[in-house]
Amino acid sequence: MAAGFRGPIYCTHATAYLVPLMLEDGLKLQLGLRKIQRTRIIELIRKQLKPQPYHQWTPIKSAGKGYVSYVRFNPAGHILGSAYVEIKLPSNEITVFSGDLGPRGTPLLPDPVPPKRADYLFMESTYGDKQHESIEQRSERLLAIIKRSLQDGGAIIVPAFSVGRTQELLFDIESLLYQHQLSAALPIIVDSPMAVKVTKAYRKYRKLWAQEAKGRLQRGRQPLNFPQCIIVDSHREHQRVVNRLASTAEAAIVVSASGMCQGGRVMNYLKALLPDKRTDVLFCGYQAQGTLGREIQQGNKVVWIDGSRIEVEASVHSMSGYSAHADQHDLVEFAVGCSKYLKQLHLIHGETQGKEALVRKMTERLPSAKLIS
Repeated sequence: MAAGFRGPIYCTHATAYLVPLMLEDGLKLQLGLRKIQRTRIIELIRKQLKPQPYHQWTPIKSAGKGYVSYVRFNPAGHILGSAYVEIKLPSNEITVFSGDLGPRGTPLLPDPVPPKRADYLFMESTYGDKQHESIEQRSERLLAIIKRSLQDGGAIIVPAFSVGRTQELLFDIESLLYQHQLSAALPIIVDSPMAVKVTKAYRKYRKLWAQEAKGRLQRGRQPLNFPQCIIVDSHREHQRVVNRLASTAEAAIVVSASGMCQGGRVMNYLKALLPDKRTDVLFCGYQAQGTLGREIQQGNKVVWIDGSRIEVEASVHSMSGYSAHADQHDLVEFAVGCSKYLKQLHLIHGETQGKEALVRKMTERLPSAKLIS
């Protein structure tokens, strides 16, 4: 955009809904732009967005070259509105770009289904060397942590990304509360303005949910809007909740951003509650090197938050089952599912170790395809 791009921006309808929300947040927090500047940029982008339905070919004219390609979006299962993209070339060959693929078997969003044809597949390899916990395993571990908190007191702090991770967590928590009739006195606190907005988007586009999630709605349950879920809006209310949990050590689940503990409201919860051994910190997403989240996750007994030295007495847990990315098995099965016409498989968007492990596995399953990484 800054370089002068003024062409159409094709995306799914849910993505078009989320883009202004996410950009507003990023332009404010990361670039420090004023409200009038943010509004001007977002309105410009709104005019360029061309939302398209899933499963429908859309013609794309090539600027100055005189030919037409076709693109089609298909559900990728990563977050709401995510898609892998099929591109039909003038030769009638199909190039598929996976984007971020979600894991199979999650209850909130449907599984990504491989395309019937892919001559050239460009596929992510984020977790090319990992296997995630199953949905059952992640629920059992979360239940055990909740029961311990109810018995001994102390808050469960979950640093979570506002898009995707927060909604998966709420979905699972509602399920556990319902199945195990857990105490109605256990508050589920969502303290992230962005997460609240995105959760509303998930409810708005519930037609994109998986069948299991739709079934709960039909049975009268509200998996993303249940009675024990408390929304914290203002900063004053946020500070009041932090102070209360620090002084009372009462049981509660707090879902707050940022997911890697690099700013946001979760920082205040960590600063106040990490020194309490009754606190549980639950990481359910990747913690990058150099982040506060990684320091806590790897077992540091002392961390620095806003210039203050904080001792870590809390119990720290990591759960891979909440990853929004496909693991090695899911990636391999996606590629195998469209292998009939496959000429080239390009592995992208992953670290070297993950790519190399995935290359070895793909070579076993797709011996005739040319692998490029």
